[in-house]
Amino acid sequence: MSAPLLFRNLRLLEPSFDEVRDGYEILVEGDRIREVSDTPIGSPSADVVDCGGRVVMPGLIDCHVHCMHSEVYMRRMEDVPLTLAAARGARRLREMLDRGFTTVRDTGGTDWGMKQAVETGLIPGPRLLIAGRSIGPTGGHSDARSRTNPDYACPCCNGQAFLRVVVDGEDEVRKAVREQMRQGCDHVKIMVSGGVASPNDPLDSMQFCVAEIDAAVEEAENFGRYVCAHAYSAPAITRAVECGVRTIEHGNLIDTDAAALMAERGAYLVANLVTYVAMAERAAEFGMPPAMLEKNAAVLEGGYRSLEICRDAGVKVAYGSDLLGPLAEEQSREFAIRAEVQPAIEVIRAATTIAAEVIRRPGRLGTIAADAWADLIVVDGNPLEDITLLEGQGRHLSAIVQGGRFHKNFLDHAA
Repeated sequence: MSAPLLFRNLRLLEPSFDEVRDGYEILVEGDRIREVSDTPIGSPSADVVDCGGRVVMPGLIDCHVHCMHSEVYMRRMEDVPLTLAAARGARRLREMLDRGFTTVRDTGGTDWGMKQAVETGLIPGPRLLIAGRSIGPTGGHSDARSRTNPDYACPCCNGQAFLRVVVDGEDEVRKAVREQMRQGCDHVKIMVSGGVASPNDPLDSMQFCVAEIDAAVEEAENFGRYVCAHAYSAPAITRAVECGVRTIEHGNLIDTDAAALMAERGAYLVANLVTYVAMAERAAEFGMPPAMLEKNAAVLEGGYRSLEICRDAGVKVAYGSDLLGPLAEEQSREFAIRAEVQPAIEVIRAATTIAAEVIRRPGRLGTIAADAWADLIVVDGNPLEDITLLEGQGRHLSAIVQGGRFHKNFLDHAA
């Protein structure tokens, strides 16, 4: 077992504080934080890490990623074999960790094999929680087939088939959810409204009936898991939350009544404004057609307002990015986009403490406290004063620690 690490000469950004605080030290033993103190910590056996007065904060958590979605225009995934998708996914995971995201929640398309590859050290990447294949009805957001295509090919030859499954009726939903549980998933992703990147469904379409959603929630909860739902419109959000869905993904067209229901039921919103900004700027060059870009413009307009509605209603909003293909490099830009309408500390909490609640790891992740898992990033400056320090592909991060081990260490005086 490696020697403990004692981090000194640092400024602490603990999300439960409202400000950065000086004079703290952090002792890491194994994969856990053993002690956090504003007085000197004695540990003669520890390797001392001099942070040079930099800010230390928890590793970041992204609650909505798609590691295996390697094309912006999803129809092109039909020509991507599983081997190529996996190679691209491995690179995406490494780049996420390089940006300081030590944990991510994949909301459709990534399987237990990629998760195990990370856990066993075959590929570097964030701690990974998976949904397996996203589940939706015929003609819905999970159904990216052209109108001339009667069915998906086998998952080994067609990336679309690997990422998602199309089912109809309560019995088929139950079977699909049970299969995701058999495949070792941490949560279940269903589609309950139209989407931007799907060809045949209007944004305000309602997908899956009450009985189907009820079936998904029941089967997930029977396995100790939960359901997250792709939903834009207020009616779709309301239907999902009334059926027991725990997290709403996107939610751009939410209204005050739907937000009040979410707050009453303790449901979370996972927002991801950056994907709409990035698609508006660049998706056309990667083949996304005008009809999809029109839908993108509609949800982008409502995205900022959704944050205000949820704040006023008391809904907790977690950090998400949802970027497809080459747009994934924009992952950290969500911080600056949200900071246009929220204080920096609230945005950071969305990617730390609130995100940890979403993934059911409160007190273990998203915080720098005794007994938490030792996921830390060392920032060259104060993100509360300049949140763009969390951008730049990790350029402003001198060190990244995941599970007590350095993924990156550019500190001059680390022992």
